[in-house]
Amino acid sequence: MADSGVIEAAVRSGAQWLVAALEAEGVDTIFGYPGGAIMPVYDALVDSRLRHILVRHEQAAALAADGYARASGRIGVCLATSGPGATNLLTGIANAYLDSVPLLAITGQVASGLMGTDAFQEVDIFGMSLPVVKHSFIVRRAEDVIAVVHEACAIARSGRPGPVLIDLPKDVAQSRSAAQPAQRHATPAPVIPDAATLTAAVALLARSERPLLYIGGGVGIARAEAALRAFIATTGMPSVCTLKALGAAGPSASHHLGMLGMHGSPAANHAVQSCDLLIVVGARFDDRATGKLDTFAPGARVVHIDADAAEIGKLRAADIGLAGDLSLALAALEQPLDIHAWREHCSALESLYRNRYDAPGTDIYAPALLRELSLAAGDQTIVSCDVGQHQMWVAQHWRIQAIHAHLTSGGLGAMGYGVPAALGAQLARPESRVICVTGDGSIMMNIQELATLRRYAIPVKIVLLDNACLGMVRQWQELFFAERYSEVDLSDNPDFVALARAFGIEAFGIERREQVPDAIRRLLDTPGPVLCHVRIDPRANVWPLVPPGKSNGEMMDSAA
Repeated sequence: MADSGVIEAAVRSGAQWLVAALEAEGVDTIFGYPGGAIMPVYDALVDSRLRHILVRHEQAAALAADGYARASGRIGVCLATSGPGATNLLTGIANAYLDSVPLLAITGQVASGLMGTDAFQEVDIFGMSLPVVKHSFIVRRAEDVIAVVHEACAIARSGRPGPVLIDLPKDVAQSRSAAQPAQRHATPAPVIPDAATLTAAVALLARSERPLLYIGGGVGIARAEAALRAFIATTGMPSVCTLKALGAAGPSASHHLGMLGMHGSPAANHAVQSCDLLIVVGARFDDRATGKLDTFAPGARVVHIDADAAEIGKLRAADIGLAGDLSLALAALEQPLDIHAWREHCSALESLYRNRYDAPGTDIYAPALLRELSLAAGDQTIVSCDVGQHQMWVAQHWRIQAIHAHLTSGGLGAMGYGVPAALGAQLARPESRVICVTGDGSIMMNIQELATLRRYAIPVKIVLLDNACLGMVRQWQELFFAERYSEVDLSDNPDFVALARAFGIEAFGIERREQVPDAIRRLLDTPGPVLCHVRIDPRANVWPLVPPGKSNGEMMDSAA
């Protein structure tokens, strides 16, 4: 294969063409699990340069590919057989779709002549996947494999990234072709936002007295962090961010008020409610960020910047919409602003609502542990979260260095994401430290991937916060369902330390606050994968909380 990505003509099977096309696209790692219909591709992998990571469940293959893509900025690839193999990928595919992650899912399919006959392990994965992919392909001829792979990768990466599925019938994978394959698709040029609209936005910003930057995950997708930080430095504009945009402004950005929304910072939520101009960059006005939408930033005009024109005006009408390259738009809007009084107001909010870590008692206080761990872990650390209370504590208290140093299931909220995403990220960024923060509910959904960590000696550090319950569900049942607790008790959890050791993973446990400093040192200094089991109070809640149907200004806290 030439360095240009052109594949030399030869007689090869469809499976061999598939592998060659992936190599030409720069893919070096695939996460998967073999089976009958995909077996020709696994045979072709024997002679390829691709690194295949054998996970222990297909869902983990898709989630690991997701973590790999987020950490590296490259396309993540997962592979599964037909039937249950393909359906097990769907959660990970949906996760990538809702968080705009470039993912290529390749599934085996029964032979073409058996399709539609209810053959063994036949499902219509093409049809099943349509709502959660940018595009789906069924390959009908071996001659088409190269072109399909190139087009699929181009679609997954371009515009607003997302997952693409290729369904490969077994007979197509086995049949041989000598056709000259196609060239790779060229990367499209950046879309330049409309000049007249940019001029209007510049004028609106110059007139504003209380402008606020609302940063979304699209900044990371567009690789626009440098432009964003330059914009913040020049304008001095206060900023807030979504869950997926944590770290985008940088850990030391002045007047950055943190995450907004349901479990956001009170400073961030109050600033949004009192601003007169909202500069929205790569965000989609998600319900978890806005609370009751018709009360969100009620006195603000809106300039909405997004690579995906469909997002502009979808949920909140924009006074000015800028569709196109985020970096170009931010550079065009960059100007010094005379907003000293507003900056002072935001600084006062930041001081008033500064996080405290001096909780009473001797039990381990999870926010303090996570804060201390993030500071000790260093600047090259990636944190991968599962879903639940611990996810919000990380968002509130972890010192996140950059947007791609924080991996979380934002749109789908998929429990079981943390460990597979962490192993994918560690393989993508071997020079970085990767820490997975999970809960006793979440880890059980993909705990089999401890075997994958062990097999490949992937040095992920796992912090398991164990409150012996489904914490977030329990908190909502306490607050909004009259303490009628239903199916949240996990007090019969296994001995997680013994379980991890059974997988061959170093593990230890702590349950008192005085043990935290030594535990952090042990976690970070132990070579290879390690699990730290942390017992916390089952009654601990995440604060603040915007109740459902309420404005972001109506936050509950622990004293409510």
